[in-house]
Amino acid sequence: MPKIGNTDLGGFPLILAPMEDVTDSPFRVLCKRMGADVLITEFVAAEGLVREVEKSRSKLRFEPEERPVGIQIFGANVDTMVKAAEAAEAAGPDFIDLNFGCPVRKIVMKGGGAALLQDIPKMVRMTEAVVRSTTLPVTVKTRLGWDEEHKEIVGIAERLQDAGIAAISIHGRTRAQLYGGKADWTLIGEVKNNPRMKIPVFGNGDVDSGPAAEAMKNRYGVDGILIGRAAVGYPWIFREIKTWLSAHLTLAPPSLDERIEFVRSHLERSVPWKGERATLFEMRKLYSGYFRGIPGFKAWRMKLVTASSTGVVLEILSQFKEGHGASDSIIPRPVDE
Repeated sequence: MPKIGNTDLGGFPLILAPMEDVTDSPFRVLCKRMGADVLITEFVAAEGLVREVEKSRSKLRFEPEERPVGIQIFGANVDTMVKAAEAAEAAGPDFIDLNFGCPVRKIVMKGGGAALLQDIPKMVRMTEAVVRSTTLPVTVKTRLGWDEEHKEIVGIAERLQDAGIAAISIHGRTRAQLYGGKADWTLIGEVKNNPRMKIPVFGNGDVDSGPAAEAMKNRYGVDGILIGRAAVGYPWIFREIKTWLSAHLTLAPPSLDERIEFVRSHLERSVPWKGERATLFEMRKLYSGYFRGIPGFKAWRMKLVTASSTGVVLEILSQFKEGHGASDSIIPRPVDE
């Protein structure tokens, strides 16, 4: 059973991958309720924590029901990352996660995220310094390498383990790929099956169903899986994958009633958390996920993204429901063999 430090993660943990402006606490709680075993915050800028920027510090908050939860930090300066880790530790998470994989240009250009894949010695120094500075377990999330010619993750993983990390999560793409193309899990499997590796190895990339999760588990032997884009606006993905892994059953999609109730819950949690304006803005990218597969939703989405208040959002959804006649039921059904 994989652990991060002394924290048991379950037999085969499903981990909510950190995503900026998506995996805030209100959404993490919903994913937890649907079966996510481990949650990680949005990535937090080390510079922002050191300068006590409110937006950065607000990302350190989490609810008790989110545990086990990790705070992910990123930055380009070793000393700043150490200070950021100290700020993160003070928030009381179960572990601290170092982001060495974010491919976004504005972060990479400043030397953070996946930029460290171009300077492995600095990545290792930074990791060693953070590990020494905290009593919490430290984990790393990274990628296969900088580009196709520099897929160095097998050696990187060994060096990070030697630096003292408690687990590693690997996205099966290079920085150059961004999120395009197909995730390559072959090297993730090589890391996991490297006899030198003693820490948990988690895989990430293109897992969007129970069968896909099972294939990655069986083929590459990973200790758990991170779910990223498949969870955006669709927390039910965790319930669906767990049901498949445990019973080889496919769940019917969530009913319209349940989808609307989840949006309501998300709104009710998010407004006190970050205010109505920010909530309305960030919910725009989630509506397509929340109502994935519901016929006729596209036109209603245009109304939702221009809604002026959460009350208007709920009124629009009420009107959509009245005209849709959706069933309340969620019925597990066996997969046809």
